[in-house]
Amino acid sequence: MRVPASSANLGAGFDVLGLALTLHAEVGLGEPPTGAHRAEPTHPAAVAFTRAGGTGDLWVRSPIPMGRGMGFSGAVRVGGCAVAAVQRDGAEALDDPTVLADVCAIATALEGHADNVAPSVYGGIVVCAGDHVQPVPLAVDPAIVVWVPDGVTTSTDRSRASLPPEVTRTDAVFNLGRVATFVAACASGDVAALRLATEDRLHQPTRLAEVPETAAALDAALDLGAWAAWLSGSGPTMAAMCDPADAARIASGLPATGHTKLLAIDRGGVTCDS
Repeated sequence: MRVPASSANLGAGFDVLGLALTLHAEVGLGEPPTGAHRAEPTHPAAVAFTRAGGTGDLWVRSPIPMGRGMGFSGAVRVGGCAVAAVQRDGAEALDDPTVLADVCAIATALEGHADNVAPSVYGGIVVCAGDHVQPVPLAVDPAIVVWVPDGVTTSTDRSRASLPPEVTRTDAVFNLGRVATFVAACASGDVAALRLATEDRLHQPTRLAEVPETAAALDAALDLGAWAAWLSGSGPTMAAMCDPADAARIASGLPATGHTKLLAIDRGGVTCDS
């Protein structure tokens, strides 16, 4: 099973927006191939596999960094659920929208929120509203430059606990406008609107204050001409959306205290390679 990483929130879309990245975890059954490891029963992929009714020994091979806001746990949970579905119903199971919805539901229940699970299931950019997942039409085909600070990880639970329990109406309206603008801009190809569309008042100010190097990388990406930039998930990674022709230049101008990945939006979601 091949599952894309994800970047969640996308600025204003806290727990609502997510996109799939062309960086993939692999999950399978049997003897681990080169570079893979057997998943212990407590591994998130194995827990998801068992919860979805799977039986047997699971292996995982993944370049997705853990604790960096790129959806590692969501991706491997999707992989575990998908392996169980294919074990039960065959490779064609993933062509069934009902099966994909079940994979998404089980992985989301384990993850706690859908915005970094649904992109790994369906690919592209998605809006998550409760149990409903809505794909965002894309009139753009951007590069996604990811900057990962060296030696820094983030606990999603601790990061979420640091956020204020209430927000003002003014800030709620601010973010609603940005999320709607983001979806409309992606659908219309209005890249000039994306910088405004990824402004946020609900989570990024608090989280970026804890990782000033990431805040500097985000500002640098925008100064270098990225269409938009945001804290990926709960961080500490920063992701920027830009013209593919500008990706290498933008990546080279980001702080030397981290490393970059030049990626794109994965359009396919979870797939069965066998």
